[in-house]
Amino acid sequence: MPFVVAGGLNGILRVIDAGSEKIHKSFVGHGDSINEIRTQPLKPSLVVSASKDESVRIWNVHTGICILIFSGAGGHRNEVLSVDFHPSDIYRIASCGMDNTVKIWSMKEFWTYVEKSFTWTDLPSKFPTKYVQFPVFTASIHSNYVDCNRWLGDFILSKSVDNEIVLWEPKVKDQSPGEGSVDILQKYPVPDCDIWFIKFSCDFHYNAAAIGNREGKIFVWELQSSPPVLIARLTHAQSKSPIRQTAMSFDGSTILSCCEDGTIWRWDAVATS
Repeated sequence: MPFVVAGGLNGILRVIDAGSEKIHKSFVGHGDSINEIRTQPLKPSLVVSASKDESVRIWNVHTGICILIFSGAGGHRNEVLSVDFHPSDIYRIASCGMDNTVKIWSMKEFWTYVEKSFTWTDLPSKFPTKYVQFPVFTASIHSNYVDCNRWLGDFILSKSVDNEIVLWEPKVKDQSPGEGSVDILQKYPVPDCDIWFIKFSCDFHYNAAAIGNREGKIFVWELQSSPPVLIARLTHAQSKSPIRQTAMSFDGSTILSCCEDGTIWRWDAVATS
């Protein structure tokens, strides 16, 4: 049965059974509100949450175990606003937040804990949850809050309050973890996107990204072309409120947008002859 995982202000993750429409489990652990939740595409039992408490946590939705906490000496120094699992490297996650940084973390050394979480039969509270204190990479490519990051293969798309999404490549030094350099590959302009907590989304194959702005407009960028190609600029006379989040369907043909005035809009691509 499919689960929906939700979280918010009170910091509790709710696992909802979409079939029975009942709460299946509740995860208590975060010390403050939850800003984003993502599912591991290769292992959907694993979810990751980003919180105002400056930590990122990995949970097993079936056993209710908090497996790893990414926080501490090398961790974020302010709210974590966004987090994402790498599409093919099961060990890697990226997180970003109000300390203006993007951090790449590895679970490789701690993978036995992940495996243990599937067979754990004791109380979830007795699981030896592991703190991961040091990321493999910290990037300072933005000079303000970073409120959304997504992997594009081994590259990262991230945005701040500078009217653009930035595509960049982290060059991780294997000898000296945490250090490295950044290559900025290209930028996707988004006019009037200068307030924080506006998140973009991509279709399943990462062909396109959709992002709203504070004027209620949506920009759809083709991701795989250089220079970038604007697929669409979506506007409507009644859509004037900031768009905080979008969601793209599997093939990108439908876009949902969540607006600050409490409305949710649906946009459908129409075939033109």
